[in-house]
Amino acid sequence: MKYLSILFAALVLVNCSSESKKDSYDPAADTLRYEQEVHFKNVRQLTFGANNAEAYWSFDDTKLVFQSDNPEWGATCDQIFTMEAETPDSKDFKPKMLSTGMGRTTCSYFMGGDSTIVYSSTHLDSKECPEVPERGPNGAYVWPIYEGYDIFTADLDGNITKQLTDSPGYDAEPTLSPDGSKIVFTSMRTGDLELFIMDVDGSNVVQITDELGYDGGAFFSPDGKKLVFRASRPKTPEEVEKYTSLLEEGLVEPTDMEIFTVNIDGTEMTQITDLGNANWAPYFHPSGEKILFSSNHKSQYGFPFNIYMINVDGTGLEQISFDNNFDSFPMFSYDGTKVVFSSNRFNGGDRSTNVFIADWVD
Repeated sequence: MKYLSILFAALVLVNCSSESKKDSYDPAADTLRYEQEVHFKNVRQLTFGANNAEAYWSFDDTKLVFQSDNPEWGATCDQIFTMEAETPDSKDFKPKMLSTGMGRTTCSYFMGGDSTIVYSSTHLDSKECPEVPERGPNGAYVWPIYEGYDIFTADLDGNITKQLTDSPGYDAEPTLSPDGSKIVFTSMRTGDLELFIMDVDGSNVVQITDELGYDGGAFFSPDGKKLVFRASRPKTPEEVEKYTSLLEEGLVEPTDMEIFTVNIDGTEMTQITDLGNANWAPYFHPSGEKILFSSNHKSQYGFPFNIYMINVDGTGLEQISFDNNFDSFPMFSYDGTKVVFSSNRFNGGDRSTNVFIADWVD
């Protein structure tokens, strides 16, 4: 009986300690979180100033790789950096540059083992930053599709270990399968922006999509069987003419995109959203049953962009973030407990985009 009493007391102590720890969270102290953001907790800011985006986790959830144009870090246009996935001790910290510092880079991702990364760069085409295009017809916002982009792997000292693509035209936006064996990427090699999958050494390239329109920003599902991606689908003669004429100029107008999924063999193409405006930067929830993405579908003037969640069958749309300007590029940590994203929140009005991490609450 004595031992039962001791066991009971221990269980009560553990339970009380757990409750005390759980109850210690103070929403009022979570100053980087908006009240409506019920899925976020303990929001932390990791960068301060310039444009920092597309931050993605290492497989062990301890590091992030991201792109930044911060001149104080030696970047004259987007370059690839890595940092620890924890709040820096000082706003003056300087992350390590992993790209060459030449050309322009985008879309970095950790490879299996966390000792190398994959990213896209124009440095072989030119050591200089490529020219940023002016806005399109009627002042429309456009994305440049630089022909000089190719895909490379590099170690964490910044040494390029392999060039994975060398076809003419745009090859970019690589991300890795959960088992570390495959890379999905976007390429212009067929004359349109399509999704392809290759082995991590650049071999066995297989085309996945083949419908007119921009297919990009793809990520694998947690089980590695599906892709989620953003896509434009011009249908009318006017839409087709606009898309193809801009593409001939190396431009895409990303203001009308929806979220799609497809099996990794190209079957079961499914449109998930039908919201209008720009729906992009999708990423699977750890369950594989939901998708986070960024959207401005509620806006008549382009902003704000916020993060939403939707079931894979297109039901259950839920707004996740509530910034007045821009929240995007969500990615769950591999253990599913945290989400990293990029945001304009609380930047003092200087238009900088910074990297944030939040604990995830289902």
